[in-house]
Amino acid sequence: MAGESARARRVVVTGVGCVTPLGPNYSATLDAALAGRSGVGPITQFDATDFSCQIAAEVPGDVKPKVLAARDLRRTNRCVLFALEAAAEALSDAALVIDDENRDRVGVAIGSGIGGLGTILENDAVLRDKGPRRVSPFTIPMGIVNMSSGMISVHHGARGPNVSHVTACASGSHSIGEGAELIRRGQADAMIVGGAEAPILGVTVAGFASMKAVSTRNEAPQAASRPFDRGRDGFVVGEGAGILVLEDLEYARARGASIRAEVLGYGATADATHMVAPDPAGEGASRCMERALVDAGLAPERVDYVNAHATSTPAGDMAEVAALRRTFGSHLERLPVSSTKSMTGHLLGAAGGVEAILAIGALEKHCLPPTINLDDPDPDCDLDHVTRTMRRAEVSVVLSNSFGFGGTNASLILGVNGI
Repeated sequence: MAGESARARRVVVTGVGCVTPLGPNYSATLDAALAGRSGVGPITQFDATDFSCQIAAEVPGDVKPKVLAARDLRRTNRCVLFALEAAAEALSDAALVIDDENRDRVGVAIGSGIGGLGTILENDAVLRDKGPRRVSPFTIPMGIVNMSSGMISVHHGARGPNVSHVTACASGSHSIGEGAELIRRGQADAMIVGGAEAPILGVTVAGFASMKAVSTRNEAPQAASRPFDRGRDGFVVGEGAGILVLEDLEYARARGASIRAEVLGYGATADATHMVAPDPAGEGASRCMERALVDAGLAPERVDYVNAHATSTPAGDMAEVAALRRTFGSHLERLPVSSTKSMTGHLLGAAGGVEAILAIGALEKHCLPPTINLDDPDPDCDLDHVTRTMRRAEVSVVLSNSFGFGGTNASLILGVNGI
C-alpha cells in the first residue's frame, strides 16, 4: 500500500483504550463520563499538606500491564505503565494481531507533556542523598518522553514509525493527527496513537500553583473543575492515558476489522503570542479548527458536537469561546459544547487522547457527556452547554480541541458517515 497519495487513504479508528481517573478502561471511563461523575479527590501520591492546591484527579488502584513481568513493574515509570495498559486494551479492541506479516507497517506515536519526570526527580534525590553510584540505570530510559512509544513498540513488536510528540497539553491530539498523516502518506497501514501522562508530582503541582493555574477549592474537590462557570479558579491536574488504533480504511476492511469512527480532519497551528497565555481573541485556535474543517472537506454547519479543551481557567475558557465564535458564527447557537475535563481533570499530554475517545463514545452512544459543576455559567462564555447531565443527540461529526503552553493548537474532527 506504500506510495498512495495522501488523500486517497482514509484513516479509521478500530480500537480504543483508556486508563483515567474515571476508570481502568474505556467502558468504565465512558460510563462515568456520561453519568457525570468526578474523578477528583485529595492528593494521595505525596504529602500536599503545605500546598495551596491539595487536590488532583488520580487513577484509582494499581496499574499492572500484563506485558510486564513483576520485576519490571518496579522499574517502569508510571506514565509508561498507563500507556502500556491502554495500548493493550486498544489493540485487543481492534483485534489487531501484530506479526511478521505486518509489523513493519504498524507504528506508534504516543505523546506526553512531561513523560518520566517522576523518575528523574526520584533519582535526583538519590544522587543528592546517596551519591552517583546509587542512581538507577533506568533513570534516563524511563525519564525520556518517548519511552511510552518505545515500550509499546518493544512489547508488541511494532516496527513501523516510532515517534513521540511533545506539545504540552496538545501532545495527545497532535499524536493522533500526525499518526493519521503517516497512514495517509503511505508510511504505515496502522498506528497506535494517543497520549500518556503521570504529572501528579510535588514540583508539578507547586509549579502550576505558583502560576495561579490550578484550583485551590480543596474543601470540595469534586466541584473544583468547573469549565465555563463564573466561579472557576483553575484546572485540576489529572493523570492517565488514552490510546487509539488507527488504520488505513482498506487495510481495516481487508482484515474484517470493526470500525468505530473515521479521522475526517486534523488541524495544527500556533498562536505565536505568549509563553503560556492563549490569544484572547482566539485567532490561532480558530485557524486550527478551520484547517481541520478544510482537511475534512466539511462546512462548519456539519459539526454536531464539540468536546472543548476548556480547562476551567478564566482566560483559557474565554479564549476558546472566542475561537468557537470566529469559526462557527451563527451555527454556534445550535452547536452543543461540553468539557469532560470537568470530570477527568486535565490530563495534560494525555488529555487529547482521552477526549478523542470520549468524543467517539458520543458518536457511538448518541449521548453527549456533560460539563459538570457548571452552576453559574459565565455570561462571556455563552454557548449551548451540555450541563450537569448527558444529552441524547443524533451526532455524526464531532470536534475535539487541544491547546497548550507555547501557543500550540490541535483540532481533530471525527465522524461515522460513509464507513
